[in-house]
Amino acid sequence: MKRFLKLYMIEQKLALRSGDMLLFGVAMPVGIMILIYMIAGQKQAGEGFTYLESSFASLVAVGICAAAFMGIPLTIADYRDKKILKHFFTTPCSPMWILGSDVLCGAVTAMLSATSVSLVSVIFLGYKVRGNILGFVGAWFLTLVSMFSIGLLMASLCRTVKSVNAVTTLVYFPMLFLSGATIPYELFPSGLQKVSNVLPLTQGIKLMKAVSMGMKMDSIWKTVVLLVGITLVCTMISVKTFRWE
Repeated sequence: MKRFLKLYMIEQKLALRSGDMLLFGVAMPVGIMILIYMIAGQKQAGEGFTYLESSFASLVAVGICAAAFMGIPLTIADYRDKKILKHFFTTPCSPMWILGSDVLCGAVTAMLSATSVSLVSVIFLGYKVRGNILGFVGAWFLTLVSMFSIGLLMASLCRTVKSVNAVTTLVYFPMLFLSGATIPYELFPSGLQKVSNVLPLTQGIKLMKAVSMGMKMDSIWKTVVLLVGITLVCTMISVKTFRWE
């Protein structure tokens, strides 16, 4: 455990030095939240809820999206490309340690993002959670682990920096803009909403919205089972297919 914590601390320092995750995972969702509030915060986005209430559950997922689809895969691919993983192979360090330390770093970024959005929304914008707060935290955590499992799968399957850059671009931007994470889902035309519903992050955001606003969601258990299934399948494949070089 001490060795793992030491590895994690090193990874966390390197992540904070880069600044990319703080910019795209923390500063960006807070800025978007303020912008949405200024433009249409108190306007009705749907029956019984405003754009501010709808955007809160969406924007706490931006940090998850950035860490899962950019941070984790790019870090692992960069280490593999620079032969850092090859050096790890000669040590007692296991693949679970490496993947686990990067997942923990990403989780810290996602928690910092969600906390920042929450504080700004509640203190300065007057937002209040109408649903169950503990239920919302559980929905957020389930969304996090399921999206991170996809990121781990990308990190394990992509062998080079070039390939992981291509894959992360194809995954990150659709997840960011088409899932309702940044642009309110309610503004999408019906055809685009059908496309959005295919994305795993959309289901996580819908779950968080339903719980945070105290709304009934007909397929809530189907969504939970789907996200749990994604987590188990992607995690198992990522561990089995992990390569040092």
